[in-house]
Amino acid sequence: MFKALLLDKTDTGFKASIQSVDEAGLPGGDVIVQVAHSTLNYKDGLAITDKSPVVRMWPMVAGIDGAGVVLESSHPAWKPGDTVVHNGWGVGETRWGCLAERARLMGDWLVPLPRAFSTKQAMAIGTAGYTAMLCVLALERHGLAPGAGDVLVTGATGGVGSVAIALLGKLGHRVTAATGKPDEADYLRALGAANVIDRAELGAAGKPLQKERWAAVVDTVGSHTLVNALAQTRYGGVVAACGLAQGFDLPAT
Repeated sequence: MFKALLLDKTDTGFKASIQSVDEAGLPGGDVIVQVAHSTLNYKDGLAITDKSPVVRMWPMVAGIDGAGVVLESSHPAWKPGDTVVHNGWGVGETRWGCLAERARLMGDWLVPLPRAFSTKQAMAIGTAGYTAMLCVLALERHGLAPGAGDVLVTGATGGVGSVAIALLGKLGHRVTAATGKPDEADYLRALGAANVIDRAELGAAGKPLQKERWAAVVDTVGSHTLVNALAQTRYGGVVAACGLAQGFDLPAT
């Protein structure tokens, strides 16, 4: 038996609770991992509160990422004692996830944990940090270089936004952070933001054509915020959009 954050929905309603689960109930897979750490992601929050149809089958163990030690393996790449990291592949949505003491996963989905990191550090970075780095790499791949101009990061105090600011600032970019939490301005500047603006500047419907402001954008918000960021991006600029905190829609021309 192991403990897991189990989500269930029946005719009587939705329930999220810590339950003791029989290992025989684990889904199919060729590696069993003793999960040491996981991250509470935005998508996990949606699933745990049943605010959005993230979960596609019931019951479901929440948790889209995790890091831990291999207990059992029939996969040729892994043996007991290996330390691994996992994220994605529908885990926590269509397959049982990692907010649990144990998870059975497919070996092809796992990545070896770099020796420089502990499982706690890996999950402190988590899927949010991974996403932030993918965004930064995308900006660089499309030509962004230090000195090109201001880089906007929306949803700045969130997981993706805060890591993106730290990465971009460390790489020498001038970062503007958009947030609805003015009391966190000092925190954002400590991460690497040169400027902090109110998210209200971007959050409402704006003109189709606006003054060019940004050499690049990392957007974690979507909807009107993304549309305004696009309208304000300089000619030849680049936008990495990865979130939908404001909405799924893209009300652009």
